[in-house]
Amino acid sequence: MLKTISLGSCISVQGTFIHALENGKIAVRVGKRVFEGFPVVRSTA
Repeated sequence: MLKTISLGSCISVQGTFIHALENGKIAVRVGKRVFEGFPVVRSTA
């Protein structure tokens, strides 16, 4: 399942969901790299 995370105010990464962390962050894999960040919430327009 693809998930998008925010690494900072202007940087986001989309990758394959790995697991959720206790601090509210999630981990995603992009190729061989693993990134941790806060999930991006879908807005309703």
